Amino acid sequence: MTVQYSPAPQQVHAEKRGMWEVIKDYMMTTDHKKIGLLYIFVSIFAFALGGLLAVGIRLQLALPEQSFLVGNPYNQVLTVHAALMVFFFLIPMGLFGFGNYFLPLQLGVRDVALPRVNTFAVWLFIASLLLVVAGTFTGGQAPGVGWTFYYPMSVDANQTGVAVFMVAFILNGIGSLLGSANFAATIVNMRTPGMSLWKMPIFCWSIFATSILQLLSLGGLTSAALCTYLELKVGVSMFNPGIGGVPVLMQQFFWFYSHPAVYVMLLPYLGIGAEIASTMARKPLFGYRVMVYSILGIVIVSCVVWLHHMFAVGVPESWQIAFMIATLIVAVPTGVKIFNLIGTLWGGRIIMKTPTYWLIGFLFNFLIGGITGVSLGMIPFDYQVTMSYYVVAHFHNVMMFGTAFLAMGGIYYWWPKMTGRFLSEKIGMWHFWLFMIGSWMTFLPQYILGLLGMPRRYYTYPAGNYAWTELNFVSTLGALTLLAGGIVWVYNMYQSMQKPITAGPNPWGGYTLEWTSSSPPAPYNFAHEFPTTFPTERPLYDWEQSGETLTPVDPKSIHLPQDSWGPFITAFAMLLMGYGLSFGWFTNYHPATGLQSFGEASGVFKFASVLLYLSIPVFFYGLFKWAGTREYSVPVAHHHLTKYDNGFMGMSWFILSEVGLFAVLIAGYVYLRISGHAEPPAMRPAAWLAMLNTVILVSSSFVIHRAEQDHHEGRHSRFRLGLFITLVLGAIFMIFQIFEFSKFGMESDWKQNVWQSCFFIIVGLHGLHILIGGVGVALPYYQAMTGKMDKYNHGSIVPASLYWHLVDVVWLLIVAIFYAW
Repeated sequence: MTVQYSPAPQQVHAEKRGMWEVIKDYMMTTDHKKIGLLYIFVSIFAFALGGLLAVGIRLQLALPEQSFLVGNPYNQVLTVHAALMVFFFLIPMGLFGFGNYFLPLQLGVRDVALPRVNTFAVWLFIASLLLVVAGTFTGGQAPGVGWTFYYPMSVDANQTGVAVFMVAFILNGIGSLLGSANFAATIVNMRTPGMSLWKMPIFCWSIFATSILQLLSLGGLTSAALCTYLELKVGVSMFNPGIGGVPVLMQQFFWFYSHPAVYVMLLPYLGIGAEIASTMARKPLFGYRVMVYSILGIVIVSCVVWLHHMFAVGVPESWQIAFMIATLIVAVPTGVKIFNLIGTLWGGRIIMKTPTYWLIGFLFNFLIGGITGVSLGMIPFDYQVTMSYYVVAHFHNVMMFGTAFLAMGGIYYWWPKMTGRFLSEKIGMWHFWLFMIGSWMTFLPQYILGLLGMPRRYYTYPAGNYAWTELNFVSTLGALTLLAGGIVWVYNMYQSMQKPITAGPNPWGGYTLEWTSSSPPAPYNFAHEFPTTFPTERPLYDWEQSGETLTPVDPKSIHLPQDSWGPFITAFAMLLMGYGLSFGWFTNYHPATGLQSFGEASGVFKFASVLLYLSIPVFFYGLFKWAGTREYSVPVAHHHLTKYDNGFMGMSWFILSEVGLFAVLIAGYVYLRISGHAEPPAMRPAAWLAMLNTVILVSSSFVIHRAEQDHHEGRHSRFRLGLFITLVLGAIFMIFQIFEFSKFGMESDWKQNVWQSCFFIIVGLHGLHILIGGVGVALPYYQAMTGKMDKYNHGSIVPASLYWHLVDVVWLLIVAIFYAW
């Protein structure tokens, strides 16, 4: 073969490091591969924990009238199980685990666009999981309201732990959005020279599409979590019917994200499946462009199907029909991708290794799950089964023994590349068949139970109902079979890591760029440069045919981003802040009792509140340490495919998520206003003060734009002055805003009128964004004052300026809908 491969990196044979050295390395690392491994193994931990909870559920339901797990404890286990599986296993493992590890490798680059943002994102994800574990097993009880957290159960005084999960979802979401923006910026701005978008491997397309979908839709979940949290803590609500709110609006917010989340969970794994199919069938992907268009079609259509989760709620028939049609339409591009995978395998010289079995298992399982999904899109049928075990079986059919099969396939396929070792084929087959048989034993009976009328989310059932006992018992045996399969899987990984590194660079004979690196790859990924011709998405095959070779590069000439404590410290501070916001507050205030003395609070509340205040200086220390450390220790010329730098590109994509967040909240307010629920009070906040604030904020936008231009033109004194004036104008705006909030809060009770609640939620959220933007402007000011910015190191001025313009534009919209309308 004419394409050469990288030799094994020298550090493979280095002396074994101590545990602290390894932990410290992963705390500070900016290496996308180590970050990917963190996501993968933390996700596997969440999967194991969620799986054990699932076994507990099935043991309770094995026979009628059991007392192993009854009442609220059953609901708590059910809630935590679902939250772990969805938000801490399926989504992060595919998108951020495999995505982080293999996206830069497949693009032929050395890292993602924003390496330190990547470090911060993974530790924020871990912090959110630690917060869930803390809320579940230590500081308080887990919520027992189901993973959908429907209103008003989520704010019932008898339910505890909801605040923990709301904060955890928000922290997890921030990390997820940063990671998604990072991926999008990497793909648009950093592909290896010669690789166009249409020559990217299909896995890269799946990550790109999923990142866009995440940025577009996550605002729905964030809005639902934020509004629920604020009602728990301060009493403002968009959902409380007692003050004119609409409870179903919470479901609208939640499902606006949580149905697209099904495709956030699915699309990365479909990319993995396509890579496995092409490599193991020894032929190119069937219908490459059609599959790309199908993936992008899913991104668009999946954003307009969320209402099919609410057919039985009572929405107008015209809306139900429209969303039913959209549900049927979204099945078309999904089915096309299944044909792409089958067509790739058809006629190929298939290598029947473990990854291939997982792929074929996925095709069979997902086909059945998809068909049952179409049935649920039919309104009359959905009415009959919507709260039954039919829905449970369908969801797990698509996710557990559908999508999760490709997660396993990805592990077996890329394990030699990640570790340099092979998983046992024999043990792998045991794992596969235990999962295959266990999945059908668990969930096929649940389809039948649903059709027989067994409702979901009940902790018991009466004896004597036709076949209920027998089917539930078989389902429990299936869950135990899955548990056995999980144990076999863990053992397979463990025994593999005990063996020496034997895998070559390309053990499967793959055709994408990751197979030119050593196994495992060196920190710099590649010790060579690639040809600049990419005839197809399978460059190694093309170059072998044309005789092109890789150009060796001296690894000593390669410069990588510096590791830094800053992102980890910042994420750790947000963990402390999350704990404080969950179990404490800034004052001893509760909506039901009002403001009380701090001494009357419980010990846990006092501890959490103190932790909340302590987290603030820790946060700023980590953030400024991060900003004060240059990304590279030496001047480095950055590779960009566009005229924009990575900071601009990353922030541009991230702003898409901010637009989505405010769009969801403002759409909810507009609905409440138009429907007559949110009538403004006679004494609204003064319009003249809003106009004055508008002048101040718009002026600050011009000032920071001029400062940015001064920086590019080398006028450093004027640049620093412009940033300082921007900070002063932002501070004046916040002073007036605090005055307005205090005055309006004393004149009216935001807990008694939904218009006031909407005002405090949306305008208050904008105020928080002003603070975030102010901190963002302070960072380049600090960098400029400490000499950290030059022609090679532009600091964070470009993303800070972009974000500041965003909060100005949002303010103009707020003035229109709250002060003028």
